[in-house]
Amino acid sequence: MSMTISALARAGDVGVETVRFYQRRGLLDAPDRPEGSVRRYGESDVRRLRFIRSAQAAGFTLEQIGELLQLDAGQDRKRARELAADRIAALDVKIAELEAARAALTRLARQCHASDEGPCPIIAAFEDGVQTSCV
Repeated sequence: MSMTISALARAGDVGVETVRFYQRRGLLDAPDRPEGSVRRYGESDVRRLRFIRSAQAAGFTLEQIGELLQLDAGQDRKRARELAADRIAALDVKIAELEAARAALTRLARQCHASDEGPCPIIAAFEDGVQTSCV
């Protein structure tokens, strides 16, 4: 299977500029361009592009994705597990922050619903610059 950069981008559900960006970052190879021709990409490029997008969706940085791609070639499962564990820990922190923000907003919404008198607690909290996770 041989495709142009635009076909590769479509297969990876990204734009052509995203493919070029990944190439500049060293995450995706830019194949040689035969004289007078366009670069051609194959199925392995599609798999790699999808890998990058999936890893981004899991919250990995481009630097971490680059390391994961290198690890894939070297079969370093221990380091891959460490990267995954670090990402899980970061997600746990983010989830805790989101749960705290949700609880704070739920309290504010209850307070707002409890009375129609005085300023709205939701608006007042934001006007005062109070972080929702601390309310």
